[in-house]
Amino acid sequence: MKLIMRILSAVVATLVVLVVVLFMLPGEKVAGLAADQIEAQTGRKLTFQGKVRFTLWPVLGVKSDGVALSNADWAGPEPMLTAERLSIGISAGDLLRGKVRVTEVSAVLPHLNLSERADGRGNWVLGGEGEGASPAAGAGETQAAALPISIEKLTLTGASLRYQPRQGAPLEMSKVDMVLRWPDPSGTVNVDLTLRPAGAALQVQAEVGTFADFLNGAVSSVGASVAADGGSLRFDGRADLTGAATGRITAKTTDTEAFLAAFGQSGIALPQGLGQAMVIGADATYTTDGRLALRDMALDLDGNKLEGALDIAFSDVPQFTAQLNGGNLTVPGLTSAATAAAAGDGSEAAASGWSKAPIDASALALANGTAVMSFDSLSAAGLEFGASKLSLSLDRSRGVLKLQPAALFGGQVLGQVVANNRNGFSAGGKLSFSRIRLEKGLGQLAGYDRLNGEALGELEYLASGGSLDALMRSLSGKGWLEVSKGFFTGFDLEKLMRSGQGNGGSTVFDQLSGSYTIEKGNLVNQDLLMTLKGIRAEGTGRIGLGAQDLDYRFTPTISGINGAAGLTIPVLITGPWADPKIRPDLKNALQPEIDAVEQEAKDRVIEKLSEELDMEVTPEQDLNQVIRDRIEQEAKDQLLRLLRRD
Repeated sequence: MKLIMRILSAVVATLVVLVVVLFMLPGEKVAGLAADQIEAQTGRKLTFQGKVRFTLWPVLGVKSDGVALSNADWAGPEPMLTAERLSIGISAGDLLRGKVRVTEVSAVLPHLNLSERADGRGNWVLGGEGEGASPAAGAGETQAAALPISIEKLTLTGASLRYQPRQGAPLEMSKVDMVLRWPDPSGTVNVDLTLRPAGAALQVQAEVGTFADFLNGAVSSVGASVAADGGSLRFDGRADLTGAATGRITAKTTDTEAFLAAFGQSGIALPQGLGQAMVIGADATYTTDGRLALRDMALDLDGNKLEGALDIAFSDVPQFTAQLNGGNLTVPGLTSAATAAAAGDGSEAAASGWSKAPIDASALALANGTAVMSFDSLSAAGLEFGASKLSLSLDRSRGVLKLQPAALFGGQVLGQVVANNRNGFSAGGKLSFSRIRLEKGLGQLAGYDRLNGEALGELEYLASGGSLDALMRSLSGKGWLEVSKGFFTGFDLEKLMRSGQGNGGSTVFDQLSGSYTIEKGNLVNQDLLMTLKGIRAEGTGRIGLGAQDLDYRFTPTISGINGAAGLTIPVLITGPWADPKIRPDLKNALQPEIDAVEQEAKDRVIEKLSEELDMEVTPEQDLNQVIRDRIEQEAKDQLLRLLRRD
């Protein structure tokens, strides 16, 4: 007990002496000693513009209003740091031994003026190359070693900053809070940081190993977590002050749009299936020239699992290269053209035609680069792909999607489609296809599913306009197709020819072929040939792709018995796609018979007239003129005979 009392008495006596010494030591003197040590170690001058006050609580040290820390000599005259109020905590034990050890620095409403020079060095790199030597450092390293500086804790409250990178526009932020803990000068720093780049809080927790070496430009171990509304991100690896880093990055979002908005990237609404919620893991490497490489990357986008690699070069318009492989993918957030047509622009009925809602193609300008993706299956925009390989290239608001090939509509499609938004929106493509199911292709692309069969062919097209309706009405191009076996739904051609009543039912054919041209949204065909049991049908007419209507004429012929001439009854198909009128063209069907009767009667008249006039009359001659000539000749002959008698 006596020993404990002696120890306690010694501690109390020491504290009394310490308090007396501190009260006798002016605050300006303590602040000056601290400023000298900061300048000796960093090459930066710390100035106190207000009165320096001594404090005992809550921090033992000094406090001053109006404080500034000078900038690097290459970064301009503006201070790197200014603060409305600065508190400096001092180690009492070191102070009694004639040393100043800064244990805590707390700044209220500080402003950080950060910048990079051309070689990537930041003005926050204290000491070393490019920094001016302090006059207080004239004693060399001996003084620095005699009075080492160690800041155990740094607190910034309500900070603002302006960051000017070596390239690009400056970045400004406000309402930044930070607590940095560095209890061991040769050990790890822990940082808690709150940023508000877009208003919402962004929480950062980071650890930097061997922080002293890190400040001197060495590569150190770094771990950092970022959390915001809608998601979080984690990095574990190595980095240096220049920003170069390598390690493993993981991210998880439950609301990607909200998470990106916290970083200042607002308005990015991803369709369901493309990452409204996502999980990402990758080996990442970032270089000081703004290049990010992701390897061994695994993605889970709303349940769609992908793996591969990605390279991004950050600039005003990012450049990217990606290689992705997936399994069975589905993107229900994308709608098809047929669905859009049925929905209209929200104010029109489905029967009104294609949607007139404006097309927003601004996403084509977000980046430039190429992405190649392979997958086992994909359901998106009303399309059902099988195992396929697709390549997407973006270049200055122009996108090219190459199908290399794509398993689509039950068959295979090879070629490319293009979307161009450089000077108004336009779309085009050149495709070849084989074994595709027409009911799937026409149904999913154009909302027309009455033609069924497996087709082979080619298609080349071009359209421009600000809405789907404008695109379809401006459509031009050409192509051809062949179908081995199939059927039409909506009319029975055989029943129509036999009874005149053919609406409803279906027409089964053995072969169908034809070519077509497209101009101003109208597909024109002149050589359709279709064969079915006992019937051969030819077709010609117009299909209104823009107006969604038909004006087409089938000319089917029923084979005659024992080589006799067959019966031909043309069929007219007119009206809208949704409710076309199908009826036989009886007038044109009977016209050949009428023409034959007229020709037979004419031949008999010519024959009889030749007999009566005793001369040959040809079909090419005008019968009225022949008769007039004959009458004139007879009159002349009679007149001559009368004259001779006289």
